[in-house]
Amino acid sequence: MPTDEEIKHTVLRKMLYHGYIGGKHTSIENLPKGFPKDLRKRVSKIIEKMIKEGYFILKPKPDSLHVSLEPKMLQLIKKQIESK
Repeated sequence: MPTDEEIKHTVLRKMLYHGYIGGKHTSIENLPKGFPKDLRKRVSKIIEKMIKEGYFILKPKPDSLHVSLEPKMLQLIKKQIESK
């Protein structure tokens, strides 16, 4: 069972890999994909915490909420990813 920090790390790495930074965004519903189905609710809760911590820029769309990485947090995000 992965820890909350490992899940957070995986989400950040995935978004950085796909280039979802600043203007390029993805649906918040896509972020739990790739995790086992029994973990997806937990991943969604961790993502909500990450929004409150300022990791994401929110972009409301008619169909769902879209997110991208906050460019001001990139140095911190890269440090967190490299430390693992």
